[in-house]
Amino acid sequence: MATDAVPGAANQDKPARRGDALLSFGLDSTQLQALHALLSELSVTAAAARLGRTQPTLSRSLRRLRRHFGDPLLERTGNSYRLTAFAERLRPLAAAAVEAVDRTFAAETTFSPETSTRSFTIASSDHGIATAGAELFRRVRSLAPGVGLRFLPVTTELLEHEDEYLRTVDGVLLPHGYLTLASSVDVHTDRWVCVVAADNQSVGEKLTRQDLERLPWIATFTGQASRPPAWRQLELLGIVPRIAAVAESFLVVPRLVRGTDAIGVVPSRVAAAEQAGIRVLEFPFEMVPLTEAFWWHPVHDHDPGHRWLRGVLSDQRV
Repeated sequence: MATDAVPGAANQDKPARRGDALLSFGLDSTQLQALHALLSELSVTAAAARLGRTQPTLSRSLRRLRRHFGDPLLERTGNSYRLTAFAERLRPLAAAAVEAVDRTFAAETTFSPETSTRSFTIASSDHGIATAGAELFRRVRSLAPGVGLRFLPVTTELLEHEDEYLRTVDGVLLPHGYLTLASSVDVHTDRWVCVVAADNQSVGEKLTRQDLERLPWIATFTGQASRPPAWRQLELLGIVPRIAAVAESFLVVPRLVRGTDAIGVVPSRVAAAEQAGIRVLEFPFEMVPLTEAFWWHPVHDHDPGHRWLRGVLSDQRV
């Protein structure tokens, strides 16, 4: 009879089915919101203020979440808190889950761009935001002034778990070569170029294969799934870049090579915007062009608002 006093107590030691995970542990969507706020704010007080709840309420939520995960989630360091290693892995998943819930209840049966106040969430590289994202924002402001755009950074989590992640956003702006989903629309094309410091005397007016092999490189991402397609082509040709530094942004590569003997590879539009103190050099062999595309999960195929967004992106292709 004692187990009847606590809902679900008889099942506490049984593994929960995926669809029943929240309820079987006495949790609900409010706990998901609490988890997201706690992992984002690293503070019970700040999380409570963010959600408009009391501090004792969030403290109770934290205790329940700790029991659920078997992990403290937040650890005190001096006068503040930091995430545990497990919580660091959990944070992007919690953010994606909250985003998915919000998107579910914001779904529309029809879409009118002139009157809609919908917000679209797009993950993008910095290069994608600076090019395709900037043009998309201008067009959306003109066609649908009430519609919002939210840009998120591309993460390793996205690249390694794309099917799960892409269910939670409207899409991703990335060149071909990173994702494997079939649903995409090309936005623009570009070419890969190399950048070196303007005063780099070890490189002539034209790059050679030997230059590529001996110079130190500025890399952008180094994981197997996140390397730029240009790097993969170099490796297929037997050239393994010698990495001296890693910066997860194309936009900073031209600035990093200034005053050094290093070399970097970036889209030509990035190089054109950072001419001071650098030289832009073509590869000594033909490179596969960069084609920026908008990628989405097939669950969005028949969403009327999403179809409109894809049409806007398709129309701006250059």
